[in-house]
Amino acid sequence: MFDAEEMEILNALENNKLVRSINVDEEIALARQAAKEYLSKSKNITIRLSLGDVTTIKNKAQETGIPYQTIISSLVHQYATGRIRLEA
Repeated sequence: MFDAEEMEILNALENNKLVRSINVDEEIALARQAAKEYLSKSKNITIRLSLGDVTTIKNKAQETGIPYQTIISSLVHQYATGRIRLEA
């Protein structure tokens, strides 16, 4: 059986008098903003790469004018999002 609060909600629903307690559009906008902020954050990591690979990446970075860390980060992001794949 329903308690008093549940009966009140049921009656309001049945009589088309249910009132939203939140602004749905505002809540969606807040959730989107939170997701955007979360996804834009970065995390520092330590990774070991061969000296030859680092030298090659630095040389290519210098040719393009893009910092080598940005190139490495872009490659990791492209792999994480499925834009590039490793061959087995």
